Amino acid sequence: MQRGYVYDIKIMQKIALILLFIGFALGVFAQTTPKYSNEFLAIGVEARGLGLGGSMTALSDDVSAAYWNPAGLLRIKNKYQAAATHNQYFGGIASYNYAGFAAKMDTANCLAFTVIRMGVDGIPNTLNLRNPDGSFNFDNVSSFSEASYAFMFSYAGYNKWIPRLRTGVNVKVLHRNAGQFANAWGFGIDLGGQYDFKKWTLGFMARDITTTFNAWNYNIEAIRATFSQTGQKIPNNTIELTLPRLLVDATVPLNFKEISLKPSIGIECTFDGKRNTLIQSNLVSADLRAGLEVGYKDLVFLRTGYGNFQQVRDINRQISTTGQLSFGVGLHINRFIIDYALTNFGSTNSGLTSHVISLKADFR
Repeated sequence: MQRGYVYDIKIMQKIALILLFIGFALGVFAQTTPKYSNEFLAIGVEARGLGLGGSMTALSDDVSAAYWNPAGLLRIKNKYQAAATHNQYFGGIASYNYAGFAAKMDTANCLAFTVIRMGVDGIPNTLNLRNPDGSFNFDNVSSFSEASYAFMFSYAGYNKWIPRLRTGVNVKVLHRNAGQFANAWGFGIDLGGQYDFKKWTLGFMARDITTTFNAWNYNIEAIRATFSQTGQKIPNNTIELTLPRLLVDATVPLNFKEISLKPSIGIECTFDGKRNTLIQSNLVSADLRAGLEVGYKDLVFLRTGYGNFQQVRDINRQISTTGQLSFGVGLHINRFIIDYALTNFGSTNSGLTSHVISLKADFR
């Protein structure tokens, strides 16, 4: 057995042990922390990744890697790359916008900046609908937005101690608001890596590795009267915690003359209690996902992905396991890349199917 092969095996064993230790420690800590925090950052950005079912931790190699795995930023081919996506959910009620820009400083360093916004706009504010005499005054009805923002500053570089290991880090600043009623500021850090082992690439991403904190501030005066009349508890300013999330993927590219295949399979683990996923426990919940990208001459791409497993109870109270199937296509024209994804295809909730279009541009 070659010395380099043995060295790679030992490196992969060390990485696996570190990931298992992190997962165990986070699972123990999660027992006292509520779940489903900052879930807008778990949806995914950009049509390529969504078409692959989110199996992008090892595959990410463009500007969107700042979200999927910042270590992949080093694989951008040109010096600069920008991307933008607009998507709508729940029949157009909620909008999801993404914009990213990456700049390679040299062959071993890359910087990126990402902005994400998910919000519901035009929500009617009817708190002042009734006059003091009990009559209605529709002129007093206004509107507000409920929105969540993420500003991500990313850096990627090669690890000087472990050859073939790319590492990346995200520093996230979060802002969430519900009109004039409440707002929050948060801060968190993501850590990612990609390790090349022969023809394989192993990707791992630890989101919110330090636990992300959102400090909520409520406008008590704006809601005191209504909450008191309806018997609701007036909220207090508080800290919302987002526990880490661990993603591990593996991929091996296959080339056949002008045809390229990039299959990917991975697992996503959460440590904030039992979730409706494929693997459930009070300590950790895990979901599998897989994706396949087929390219022709690096010009046209076909994609599919499967994941987001859930247990669903039908009208006869029988439980079955369902997943989310996605499809996508991509077209590379000169310095521009247009990607399209059709998500949640053929599921029992087919009415929630989403069409996603993304545009990327390379600059020298």
